[in-house]
Amino acid sequence: METTPTQTLYTIMPSVLFDALSNIKLLVCDVDGVFSDGRIYLGNDGEELKAFHTRDGYGVKALVSHGINVAVITGRRSAIVENRMKALNVAHIIQGEENKFDALKHLMNKLELAPENIAVVGDDMPDTGMYELAEVKIAVADAHPYVKNQANWITTLPGGFGAVREISDTLLQARGIENGIFGASV
Repeated sequence: METTPTQTLYTIMPSVLFDALSNIKLLVCDVDGVFSDGRIYLGNDGEELKAFHTRDGYGVKALVSHGINVAVITGRRSAIVENRMKALNVAHIIQGEENKFDALKHLMNKLELAPENIAVVGDDMPDTGMYELAEVKIAVADAHPYVKNQANWITTLPGGFGAVREISDTLLQARGIENGIFGASV
């Protein structure tokens, strides 16, 4: 049985994938390469800087305001990440976790969620372990080729340049909450 593709705000995707998005209760994102462009700026005095896109922040706030949980699981520790994610009302901030599979498994058990309720966004090899636990496996447009091959959705936008917003908008669109995209509730 063939299904008709679905037009989203950003791209055309298989209807089966679009329909699966309506069941997502938790969006799990890596940070470096997903929320940022993957570059880390280091100053002479050891200060670390990252750039985050404001559109991604708006998308995360829209998801949270509509009852979709957001989590970040990252192998690095950074006060910058902690502060940014708290400002976006991200409830689950897991940093310094090399084994992202175990971290996500623990979070899924804590929240009592099944794989069909999980979407994972990654850009590089450490993120693929989480794919095993998620129904929707997302790679940002500039992800490593291996990661793209494991994903069932590749964003049109690269990490750090609106990919998280693209995902947020599409999740809300799949749930029929388009007013969340356009600012009625955020």
